[in-house]
Amino acid sequence: MTILFYKVCEPYGCFSNFSPHAIDLEGFTWPTSEHYYQAQKFVGTSFQYLCPIIRAAASPELAAALGRDPRHKVRSDWEQVKINVMYTAVLTKFLSHDELKIRLLNTGNEPIVENSPTDDYWGCGADGRGQNQLGQILMRIRQELSQS
Repeated sequence: MTILFYKVCEPYGCFSNFSPHAIDLEGFTWPTSEHYYQAQKFVGTSFQYLCPIIRAAASPELAAALGRDPRHKVRSDWEQVKINVMYTAVLTKFLSHDELKIRLLNTGNEPIVENSPTDDYWGCGADGRGQNQLGQILMRIRQELSQS
């Protein structure tokens, strides 16, 4: 059975980057993995001043809005590094919260899909044929954790 997740309030909502599970990375505590991911878009740019603003955002939705604002130019290598940035954030989240690690491992070998109707890169998109990159990262981390 495919494991679907999207909204935090749903059964596998803890797999979402918007879930309220803080992570410690780069010498800071980030309220969610979404906060960390969005801030990393601006490291080393003239918009780096946004990083602490994003970290302090009152919600992951606000952090995402700040990171997606088209007026803010992302780092030039973003397309090359964004998968690794997401992997680092998600791995840290599951290593930092035992209950999440157990929940992930308990999915066995089932496919994991971010059931986003609007995102066909990180999720499956409206037609279900998206790249599901976040689901791919979760399955990779699940495999790594099961072997450790």
